[in-house]
Amino acid sequence: MRHSIRRFQKMRDDGNPIPMMTAYDYTSAYAVEKAGVPIILVGDSLGQVILGHDSTVPVTMDDMIRHIQMVVRSTEKSHIVGDLPFMSYQVSEEQAICNAGRLLKEGGCQSVKLEGGRSIAKTVKKIVQVGIPVMGHLGLTPQSVNQMGGYRVQGRSPEESQILLEDALAIQESGAYAIVLELVSSEVAEMVTEKLSIPIIGIGSGAGCSGQVQVFHDILGLIPDFSPKHARRYAEMGVMIQNAVESYVSDVMDKKFPSDEESF
Repeated sequence: MRHSIRRFQKMRDDGNPIPMMTAYDYTSAYAVEKAGVPIILVGDSLGQVILGHDSTVPVTMDDMIRHIQMVVRSTEKSHIVGDLPFMSYQVSEEQAICNAGRLLKEGGCQSVKLEGGRSIAKTVKKIVQVGIPVMGHLGLTPQSVNQMGGYRVQGRSPEESQILLEDALAIQESGAYAIVLELVSSEVAEMVTEKLSIPIIGIGSGAGCSGQVQVFHDILGLIPDFSPKHARRYAEMGVMIQNAVESYVSDVMDKKFPSDEESF
C-alpha cells in the first residue's frame, strides 16, 4: 500500500519533517525507496539531468509518462508525484485535466505537480475536483525561467514576498495538498510555511519548511562538474564511477580481464 497524501499532512501537523527526493528511472527509484523516502518526485528536471537539455521546457508528456512508469514499477510504498511539463496545462482547464489524468492512468503516479500561483488556481481546483491530488510549485518556477531572466532567488523584496504568500494561499485554497517552494529566501519560506496549513516542501529555501526535496544526482555527486548551492553532496559517485570504468578499460587493454574465474 502506497503512502497517501493524508500521511504527509499528518507529518506536517505533528512537526515531523518530510523527506522527498527526485528519481527518474527504475534503479534510482528502487534505491530511494529502500532508503526510506516516503514521497518521490519524477520531476521535469529530467530534461536536464537525463535528456541533456538546457532547461525543462523541451520535456514532453510522453517523456514524463515513460519515466513515471519506470519509477512506479520499481517501488511499492513511496507516493509518486509526476510533473506536468511545460504547455501541458496552460492552454485550458480541459487540457490540464486530460494531461493530469494521463500521468495517473498511463504513468501510474498518485498525484501531479504543476507550477504557478493565482493565475492557475482555477486549473488546480478543477483537477482536484475530478479526484486528482495536486502539489503546487512556487518561487523559482523552472518552466518560466525565460520570463524570470534566469535562475535567481525569489522573495527578496517585501513586494515579492507578499505576491508569493498570496499565490501560496490561492493554491492552498484551490485544494492542493502541498507546495514546493524553490529558491525562496529562508525568512519568506518560513513565513509561508507558518501561515499555510498544508505541507511546504523546500528546495534551496531554508530549514523552516515542512520538508525538503533534492535531486538524486545532486546529492550523490553523479555529475561532478555541477554542484548547486542548495545541495549537500553525500557522496562523490561520479568520480567513483569514472575511476571504476577507467580501471575496467585498463584491465581490458592489459589483458587482465577477464580472468579464468570470469570465463566459461
